[in-house]
Formats: sequence, structure tokens, C-alpha cells
Amino acid sequence: MDIENAKVQMRKGILEFCILQIISRGEVYASNMLEELTSAKIMVVEGTLYPLLTRLKNAGFLDYKWVESSSGPPRKYYVLTEKGGEFLEELHLTWDELQGSVLQITNPATPNS
Repeated sequence: MDIENAKVQMRKGILEFCILQIISRGEVYASNMLEELTSAKIMVVEGTLYPLLTRLKNAGFLDYKWVESSSGPPRKYYVLTEKGGEFLEELHLTWDELQGSVLQITNPATPNS
């Protein structure tokens, strides 16, 4: 296993959480999600994002609406559903717990001597 593969796998593990977090801020277009994820160095390509958005929609976590665009075809804007908000809250709790666990392991308290 090489380091690049390990990094990719770590990022993939939190991708769904990050996407839901971005959408929770308000209506968002997929290309804006891609830009934010790329800017945060969570590399993702359209071929990964769109199937994930479809899965989240089919699970009832997302909805979307079509908005007319002055510069081309209508755009699909995603929004979080109530069920998606509840799911995101659970992911936040899990993230906080996981982050604390990893910090406990990577930065153990120095025992008193």
C-alpha cells in the first residue's frame, strides 16, 4: 500500500460528511461543491460526486430544484432534507468522537514520572 492510496482512502471516508455539511449551508450547485472540496484538498471528480449525490438523494437526505440560468441550461441546486439534517447531526457526533479518539492515540498524555 502506498501513501497516496492511503490518503485517498482517508479522504473518501469523510467525503459524504463534507458534502452534507456544504449542502447544509443552503442551496448549492454541484460545481460549487467540487470547487470547495478541491480547495479543501479533498480531491473529488464529477464521476465520484454525482453518484454520491444520487445515493444521498435516494436515501432521502437531499432534494434538489432546477433553477433557470442566464448562461446556459437550467442548473440543479441541492438542499438538505429534514432527514438529511438529522443524519448530518449524527455524523457530527461520530466525527467528534472519532476525532477525540484519534487525538488520544496520536497525542497521548505524558505519564507523570
